[in-house]
Amino acid sequence: MTISVVLVAIIALLHIYILYLEMFLWATPKGQKAFGTTAQVAQDSKGLAFNQGLYNGFLAAGLIWGIFYPDADVGQHIQLFFLSCVLIAGIVGSLTAKRSILYIQAVPALVAIVAVLMKW
Repeated sequence: MTISVVLVAIIALLHIYILYLEMFLWATPKGQKAFGTTAQVAQDSKGLAFNQGLYNGFLAAGLIWGIFYPDADVGQHIQLFFLSCVLIAGIVGSLTAKRSILYIQAVPALVAIVAVLMKW
């Protein structure tokens, strides 16, 4: 297993965890702490968070698809596409929601993109 595959898999697992937090723990104390919301805000935005969690699941699914795609070259292109989506989402999230998203989501995606491009 290559370094790039490990990094892509870690990012996929991170997005599965984010899916879980957003879809199922959003209005709990753990979800409120993770996303810096109050009980009222969390309750009011629960539907939006559920939808957002689903999108994170799609990112994870795409990354996993890229890892297991039978043609390694095509698989790397799939990985690069979904890593780019993660990178952009992380940048936008850091500008519009919480600055730490840049370090939790965008920077790891950028590192993985470099690893995939370098074929590490």
